[in-house]
Amino acid sequence: MGFFHRGEEKHINQAIDAALKAKSGWEAMPWEDRAGIFLKAADLIAQKYRAQLNAATMLCQSKNPYQAEIDSACELIDFLRFNVHFLSEIYRQQPSDAPGVKNRTEWRPLEGFVLALTPFNFTAIAGNLPTSAALCGNVVVWKPADSQVYSAQLVMKILKEAGLPDGVINLIYVSGPKLGKIVFSHPDFAGIHFTGSSAVFNTIWKTIGENISRYKSYPRIVGETGGKDFVVVHKSANVDEAVTALARGAFEYQGQKCSAASRAYIPSNLADKIKSKLIATVKSFKMGPVDDFSNYINAVIDEKSFDKIAAYLKAAAKDRKASILVGGNCDKTEGYFIEPTIIEAKDPKYVTMCEEIFGPVLTIYVYDAEKFEQTLDLVDSTSPYALTGSILAQDRTAIALATEKLRFAAGNFYVNDKPTGAVVGQQPFGGARASGTNDKAGSALNLYRWLSARSIKETLNPPVDYTYPFLAEDAE
Repeated sequence: MGFFHRGEEKHINQAIDAALKAKSGWEAMPWEDRAGIFLKAADLIAQKYRAQLNAATMLCQSKNPYQAEIDSACELIDFLRFNVHFLSEIYRQQPSDAPGVKNRTEWRPLEGFVLALTPFNFTAIAGNLPTSAALCGNVVVWKPADSQVYSAQLVMKILKEAGLPDGVINLIYVSGPKLGKIVFSHPDFAGIHFTGSSAVFNTIWKTIGENISRYKSYPRIVGETGGKDFVVVHKSANVDEAVTALARGAFEYQGQKCSAASRAYIPSNLADKIKSKLIATVKSFKMGPVDDFSNYINAVIDEKSFDKIAAYLKAAAKDRKASILVGGNCDKTEGYFIEPTIIEAKDPKYVTMCEEIFGPVLTIYVYDAEKFEQTLDLVDSTSPYALTGSILAQDRTAIALATEKLRFAAGNFYVNDKPTGAVVGQQPFGGARASGTNDKAGSALNLYRWLSARSIKETLNPPVDYTYPFLAEDAE
């Protein structure tokens, strides 16, 4: 693709200084003017830059044209427009008045700067994390993933063309350890908007806690991390619907979505039909580079990811507790290509049923069709994550049971659908447990985290005497 210049510690300090210098002017700007910048950016993406941003996402992050369109065009546009809508609703929320008293709530930005730490897999997420905080009047230091810098710089170019003032969002390409050393010890650090791995997020949280006495205020910590997302198929499910949900949910964008289906529970009465059709479906996938639009599967993001996924597949091929039903081959001769792979685990707690792999690997476990409720308990207890999951069934009783028993197992739960593809304004996205703080990107809930309310009371007819009626002397 090309090269980028790695920033040093001085660039981190320059970004923080630029943000703090811009802060007073940015937060004082009428919110309608701030909103206008991001609405213009949305229009630029929808029209002038649509093809270019999609192409950048395809080339930079190895997405086919459909996956790029729903990400770098549609979702990023939705984030920008819906965030303006949701913020307008928040600002309209005002307290009631009382006789002689006027009350109002001032929705202030945080006191300091916000760090946006963004992932490689979605251009929309990379664009939303800094802009949602900035829309609320905050200034931001933005570090994208190294493997996403190409599309990130284009998003920054669009924001500048839309009228974003210098210093409001400061894009830097630096190493994580250098960034953390400076940012998390800075007294003006006010919050972090993060999407990435649970391990990194845990380290960030710990570091912030260790430095808590340094900060002017308690930082806001907002994070969406990993997932080990499930699909539960009930004995009443439609076979073709189940196969399609798994084929799309597990293998679109090579499974590199934190919402991707990575473990599936198949009932014994449908197992043979589902496995047969799913294997045939996977064998029909065409794999290759993104510039051939007939390719459904493309390369994984980088060599580190390739090696990690390949190690899981190599171990599964030798393990008696698992068998590879289809796929399993890897080739990095030219590009990091991994065949879409389905593993059947004989043990429901087999490693690939439990650990996040972040690649085109689906592990299935066949359960006794008459032990559906016990299987739901297994689903709930197998993974520390709780991001997405789905139930496929025609029996409404089964749907209701799964919805109740799995209420804490997924922040986004799907009925008769794949567990991916949350839409801004329709399914606010986020999970709990080891999957993050569940602050629901694409909703007003997320924007509240970048605001600090001030309650203001004005007494219109102030008292002039401290005494109350009960203190009056007896008239006699």
